[in-house]
Formats: sequence, structure tokens, C-alpha cells
Amino acid sequence: MAQDTALADGAADGTQKPDAAVVRDALGVGVAVGLSGFAFGVTSAGSGLGLLQTCALSLLVFTGASQFALVGALAAGGNPFTAAAGAFFLGVRNAFYGLRLSQLLALPRAVRPFAAQWVIDETTAVTLAQPTRRAARIGFTVTGLSLYLLWNLTTLLGALGAKAIGDTGAWGLDAAGPAVFLALLAPMLKTPTERAVAGLAVLLGLGLLPVLPAGVPVLVAALAAPAALLTKGRRGGRSRRDAPAGGPVEGLGRSAGAGGPVEGLGRSAGSCGSEEER
Repeated sequence: MAQDTALADGAADGTQKPDAAVVRDALGVGVAVGLSGFAFGVTSAGSGLGLLQTCALSLLVFTGASQFALVGALAAGGNPFTAAAGAFFLGVRNAFYGLRLSQLLALPRAVRPFAAQWVIDETTAVTLAQPTRRAARIGFTVTGLSLYLLWNLTTLLGALGAKAIGDTGAWGLDAAGPAVFLALLAPMLKTPTERAVAGLAVLLGLGLLPVLPAGVPVLVAALAAPAALLTKGRRGGRSRRDAPAGGPVEGLGRSAGAGGPVEGLGRSAGSCGSEEER
């Protein structure tokens, strides 16, 4: 709701972003991340998957983290079902992205099943960074289209030239996706609560990575958000309790000081005392 209001306010006060600027930024993300498809193609071929299997993963799954988790587990000799389970857990986050983007983009129902294929980290980050719904739609479409096409093309080239490319770690292509995502996310962390959530999520994810199956640390790291919000709520509650009392208590104080029932009680007691003396 807050993001919807921000989009509406942005359109109303004229703080719109030129379409050309949105396209430029979206293409930059699509090209930078799309090149990492080379790394996936090489890794997939090295894990024993065939050319058709490798390309089918990019065409149908289209979420880099899940794809790398799957072929990485297979390359390490893991059970195919365990590898698929880890990839599935990593992909669950895209469902939560879809819930948010469905409200922001407000696409026609006939288009939503096709747009769902492009709901990934990069398209979500670009979409959320836009000030208006029009810019959000352009950013989502251009990022999704450019990244989908380039990712699948470089996957094919990587699988075909796996032997010629060699070690993908030397090229650094496997780090392109996370680096771009962090670059998009960092400017959006504006409040102390948002920074606390990000920091706690990093600690949980990295700390649990050696002891939990692939994909599970990412889901556990998502608990950083409710934990930070709960802590913030408790602090706010203590602040309200520690605040100086007002309202009815002040009114009672004024009544007592002004007299009223208290003074009347005093006068009645004085009158009784006088009668006893007499």
C-alpha cells in the first residue's frame, strides 16, 4: 500500500522519470547480468548435463541462483532430488516478489502468466526503484526481456564452448548477478530499520550457509524482517510507557489542587471537629 501511494504521489507531483532513462537503466542491468549465463552454461556442461538439458533449465526455470544451486550440487556428486529441493527453496522467494509486483504493475490478467516467468531478483529491484507505475512497467518489461534473451543466448554459448572458456571463476561472470543486485538494493536502504534488516539477513545467510542445505539459508535470512520489526515495535511500546503521563492524570491533579471534593471533605471534617468541641 505504501509503495502504491508513493507511485500515485510521484505521478501527481510531476516527479516522473523519462522513459529513455528507465530503458537505459533496465538494459544496463539486463546486459550485465545476462552475461553471467556463460558461467552457468559452462558449469552445467561440466556437471554432466547435456546441451538440451542446460538450455531447458534457462528457458523454463530462468532464475540464476536456483540453476547454479542445481548444477553445483550435481557437479559435487549430490543426489538429484536433493539438488532439485535446494533449487526449489531458492526459487520460493520469487513467489513473494510476485505478490508485491502484481500490485505495483497491475497487469491485465491475460498477461500475468507470461510476466510471472520474468519475476526474479533483477526485475523486482528495477521495478521497485521506479517512481511511477508507467516507469515500473517499462523497467520490468525491458529488464525481463533483455535479460531473458541474453541469459539464454549466453547459456547456449557457454555450454557449446565449455572447454574453450575453461574456469568461469577466472572471468568473474558468476559474481555479476549478485553484484548488480546489491548495487540496486543498496540505495533503497534508507531507514535504520531497513539497514538493520539487510545486515541481519546477511549474517543469517552467511552464518547458516555451511550447516544447512542449499536454499534454506536464504529462507531463514528472510526472518530478519519480522525480527527487526518486532524489535522496533517493542521499543516504541516502551517509549510510550516511559513518556510523562498526561490527560486524565493531569485533570485529576488540577481538580485536587483546585479544591472540589477534596476541599469539601476537609470542610466537613472541620465542621465535625467543631461540633465535638462544643
